[in-house]
Amino acid sequence: MNHYHYIFTGNGLSALLTLFEMIQSGRFSDKKILLIDSDSKNKNDRTWCFWDTKNLFDEISAKKWQLAWFKNKDFTNQLNLNPYEYKMIRSADFYKLIFDEIAKHTNIDMFQDEVVDFSELGNHCVVKTKTKSFTCNKVFNSIYNPELVKSQKKIPLVQQHFIGWFIKSKEAVFTENCTTFMDFSVEQKGNTRFMYVLPTSSTEALLEYTLFSKDLLSKEEYEREIEDYIKKLGITEYEIVEKEQGNIPMTCFPFWKNNSKNIINIGSAGGWSKASTGYTFKNSVKKSKELVRFLKTGKDFTKFHKINKFWCYDLLLIDILYQTNQHGSAIFSSMFKTEKAPLIFKFLDEETSFWEDLKVIWMCPKGLFIKALLKRIF
Repeated sequence: MNHYHYIFTGNGLSALLTLFEMIQSGRFSDKKILLIDSDSKNKNDRTWCFWDTKNLFDEISAKKWQLAWFKNKDFTNQLNLNPYEYKMIRSADFYKLIFDEIAKHTNIDMFQDEVVDFSELGNHCVVKTKTKSFTCNKVFNSIYNPELVKSQKKIPLVQQHFIGWFIKSKEAVFTENCTTFMDFSVEQKGNTRFMYVLPTSSTEALLEYTLFSKDLLSKEEYEREIEDYIKKLGITEYEIVEKEQGNIPMTCFPFWKNNSKNIINIGSAGGWSKASTGYTFKNSVKKSKELVRFLKTGKDFTKFHKINKFWCYDLLLIDILYQTNQHGSAIFSSMFKTEKAPLIFKFLDEETSFWEDLKVIWMCPKGLFIKALLKRIF
């Protein structure tokens, strides 16, 4: 049975970012590392977007925007994102960057198979796939188990689910330098529903029909709404170049309580997506850096996570969206009808002071949050 210092069960975003940070640190070149996944990650299977001021992964950013539309049925606001830029990264470019780096290091192996079990046995761990078993010192698990959240009622689960079409149109209808961050002018139907548009030219864009809600839709309903939106844009002829779909868990569930001394849950399995927005890429970059710094301390993984004030803020929003999902548009509209997008981004990045927190909170419908807070307390 082959032994490794570190095994990653799953080689998605969180695993690859953590491994990349380990490589960049230069502290793990003498450690044997194994990545296991049933998927070869050799195609473009998703798109990540995030706001940034620090040239993060500029070399593989497919597009950047300095302006963004926010829309609902009552108003349209063009947001100046300065000093931030809104960036788009295509997963195929990210995978290539990381795998090219991995190929330079003989201490890192990759194995394509499905992980069926992993466990901690004293001071080492065992990882089993359909065809082989391995032992290691520590496991980074990114295999998400939704039943952990669904089997309890104390912490709710809202799902960010979407289908996106990347299209080329005959008509030049898109504003290339301005993304559509959220367009709540689509029918809400008792939910929080919006269209998300990422233009790469005047005739090309990724359009995603997105919901923050408890329940998923049929594939036909997402695609029907995209078709209707395309018609409203004045497009009469277009080609669908690619399709993508996703479902991101939005929850404050304490995944970290399932960490053990030598096994840590990362990515969606560890609650690395920002609960209140579902944004994953930048949050995972931060978490991976924290985790690699933590590894150097030699402490056990049960001591990695700490709750902060932003976890509490997120919990109140998720409570509201779970209980009264129809209020999502009003909440986000109250924030983005102002000219304070940079402050909101700073808040969502969990980098604001308490006084800055209050400025953002003051923008929101206070009755909803007071009611949610009182319900949590009592």
